[in-house]
This record gives sequence, C-alpha cells and structure tokens, in this order.
Amino acid sequence: MLKLVTASGGGGGFDGLLHGDDAITRNVIQAALPRLKALSKYGIGLDSVDVKAATELKVPVLFTPGVNHTTVAEHTFGLMIMLAKHMRAHVNSVKKGEWKRVTGTELAGKTLGILGLGRIGKEVAKRARAFDMQVIAFDVYWDEPFAHQYGVFRAQTADDVVRQADVLSLHMNLTDENRHFINKARIATMKKGAIVLNCARGGLINEQDVAEACKKGGHLGGYGADVLDEEPIKTPHPFQEVDNVIVTPHVGSRTFESVERQALMSTENLLRVLRGEKALAQANEI
Repeated sequence: MLKLVTASGGGGGFDGLLHGDDAITRNVIQAALPRLKALSKYGIGLDSVDVKAATELKVPVLFTPGVNHTTVAEHTFGLMIMLAKHMRAHVNSVKKGEWKRVTGTELAGKTLGILGLGRIGKEVAKRARAFDMQVIAFDVYWDEPFAHQYGVFRAQTADDVVRQADVLSLHMNLTDENRHFINKARIATMKKGAIVLNCARGGLINEQDVAEACKKGGHLGGYGADVLDEEPIKTPHPFQEVDNVIVTPHVGSRTFESVERQALMSTENLLRVLRGEKALAQANEI
C-alpha cells in the first residue's frame, strides 16, 4: 500500500507518502523531493523504511505506536494455546472423520519468557499472569513499576530468558545485531520441548534451524509465528512439512478495531505535518 498525497503547490514530487510495508528506500524518498514533507507509516515496524536516509534528507518518519498491542498480544496467545493443546492436529483429525487425540500441556505453572517488554510484550505478560504462568523478561529499557505490578522477573540477559523459558515469546525490533537471534546454538540451550512464538519479525529466527528443531524428536516442542523472513511465503519452505510449526500470514495486527486505529493515526500524523503541526508520533529527529 503506497498512497502519494499532493496537498498544494507546484514542482515535482509529492507532499506526503502514506505507506504500509512498502520498501521506502533512499531512491523512493529522493524521487518525491523537493516537495516531500513526511513519510507516514501505516503501522509500527520501520525495517522497510530507510530512516537514516530520511533523516539525512530532512524528511520526518511518522508511525503508529500503540494501535495494535492488544490485537498482537491476543494473537500471540492464540498461537500459544494452539501449540500447547495440539489444536491443529485435533481439528484436522476430526474434519477428516478421525478421532486421533494427542495429549497436550497446561500453561498454568509454566514459565513464559518475553524478549522485548514494550507495549506488546507488556500485554502478553498481563495475559500470562491471568493464565497462572510465571513471567521472566528482558528489555534494555526496563519498566520497573510495571514489572512489580504484574510480577515480571527481570532477567540480566536475553540468554537467561532463552534458557529458562518453557514458552519463549519474541517482541523485539529486528536489527543487524539480532538477526537470526534464535538459531541452532541458542536452541540447544533451551529446555527440551520449549515452544517459541514470534509475532515480531521473521528475521529474528533462522527458519531452517527452527524447522529442524521442531521435527519429530527434535529439541523444540513447536513454533508459532505470524511472520516470515521473506513475505509472502516462497515455496517450497522448510516450515511446510513440519506439523508443529504454525504460521499465520502476518495478520496478528489486523482486527477491525486495530485497522481503524492505524488508519486514523497514520492519516492524522500526515495531515498534522502538512499543516505545519507536530505529529502524534515521529521516529526520527529532524
């Protein structure tokens, strides 16, 4: 989704770009100059936007934090329950006229590890406490009042969380430093049968390593994700033949409520800047 908005005036380019997961490169930004006043992301993640180039070219990068944390947290728990209770296998069995039953696992009493205790991570932690799970988390920017209120134990490192979690939920931004953070070496340090959830970015895991670890007899009990390293899926894909890998097509933030919030905030962000006002949320300093 890429909308080019022209407000007024002459000359080449556009006044504003309203975009989704489109690749907003330096060339795209330069093509909209000299009139371009703002880039407005319909969403939160900015890994598809060359924020450095936009900053150098004096173009504000706007985004919509806070619009979908409830939705993504609910989706995370949906994936968690599906894997813990073997929901997909059971549903498929009954639909085929069979009655195959696989013994599941309770979430109560298990340790949920959260990497990234931001807006979404916090909502996941709240729901985990309602399920009587123990919560351990790591985040560089630690909110101690929240952690105290919801009984979230602070780990000293991300690897401490990885080692202790029965269920590991990723809610980090994707950077060059943490790409393929979950890989063969880290999986080997996890509890046998642990579940990994990823409603953040597909690049946080090595997909081949996770697929191998989830195969029958492997180290992981399952992997649930709403994201892939490359989207949409390119077949054949290592996840396709693994029964305890569940992937949804990046819909974790898409509910009627969250879509409306994103649309309104991204549009309001852009209109404010075009009017010479301060945006609701800006990711860079100009």
